[in-house]
Amino acid sequence: MLKDVVEARGTEGHRIYVRFEDGVEGEVDLSALVRFTGVFAPLRDPEEVRKVAVDPELGTVCWPNGADLDPDVLYSLVTGEPIDLAEVGAAARQTAAHSGRASTT
Repeated sequence: MLKDVVEARGTEGHRIYVRFEDGVEGEVDLSALVRFTGVFAPLRDPEEVRKVAVDPELGTVCWPNGADLDPDVLYSLVTGEPIDLAEVGAAARQTAAHSGRASTT
């Protein structure tokens, strides 16, 4: 998939609206996606959910405390398409090679 999020906003409760670079858009219920512990603990509060933003460098949604979500997971949830793990692994290896890091995938 490897589609970047280009727009995001909190809607109602623990839901966020996301739009991807290819025009696909929809809502994701965070309460069905994450446990509200650790870095996601602040998102128990719907007001914190509404602080969602797009990190253009990562191509995904993020919050002021540094929490973010994998754009492939979001795309899969919005479209109903399964995640192609081979494609994700290849992208991770390419990113690691360009950043000078070793990849273990």
